[in-house]
Amino acid sequence: MNYIEIFLEALSAEKGRSKKTLESYGSDLFHAEQTLGNLINVTADDLQKYLANLPDKASSVARKASSLRGFYKFLMLEKIINKNPAAALEIPKRQKTLPKFLGIDEIDLLISSAGDIKNSFRLRAMIELLYASGLRVSELCELPMTAILGDKLLIHGKGAKERMVPMHQSARDALSKWLEISDAPKNKYGVKYVFPSNSSTGHITRDGFFKILKKCAVLAGIDPKRVSPHVLRHSFASHLLAGGANLRAIQTMLGHEDISTTQIYTHVLPEALRNTVEQHHPLGKKK
Repeated sequence: MNYIEIFLEALSAEKGRSKKTLESYGSDLFHAEQTLGNLINVTADDLQKYLANLPDKASSVARKASSLRGFYKFLMLEKIINKNPAAALEIPKRQKTLPKFLGIDEIDLLISSAGDIKNSFRLRAMIELLYASGLRVSELCELPMTAILGDKLLIHGKGAKERMVPMHQSARDALSKWLEISDAPKNKYGVKYVFPSNSSTGHITRDGFFKILKKCAVLAGIDPKRVSPHVLRHSFASHLLAGGANLRAIQTMLGHEDISTTQIYTHVLPEALRNTVEQHHPLGKKK
């Protein structure tokens, strides 16, 4: 009996987890099983050593630890095991990687250079939306027409959670120009996407957008290694915080479940501004 597959089926049926989330859980758990053997028989020490020996990438280690905790919690609830080896699981401390972001002038250059690319209206709208609203690249590429609500977007994020994010005038204008010329036929599921394509999904893919964005960076005279959809999301948050935006508001717009995830942006600010945030924000003094 494969308890990993049973766990994934339960996540899908009872928790409504997305296909991508299920794939991530499955990848993490099968990797652990390949390394440790049958996960039913492992000990807390086995799990701790497994995490400690993973490649030094904090986000990946944290995700695998979360997958293991969820899996063993499920086994406990189903009374398949009577002792949870992941109950006291600790994530090995690793040096945090600070988020990379572009300067405001570089963002302007990137947006301007979108006019030199085939399908420039689409690319410009996508860059403007990423930088204006801090969307995840998957949220942007899979954005349905029904998400557009005037000057706001209704986003269905991780864990099927909804959030409203604003669009400033420049982003709304870029989006309107794209929608005027675009043809957004419904896909086989009856969904009309804001950024349609002939791909099997019916919308532009993450890889497709990534490649176009890299070409745009070259035209803007920016090292393409420094440019990615996630860098634009980081730039959105960093520039907002530097401009005095409330950390809680940024957390909401980014769709972060935990404020500690958003607080990393305080580390990329100038020292004086960081001190201001830490002194005056209600959560700034918490370690």
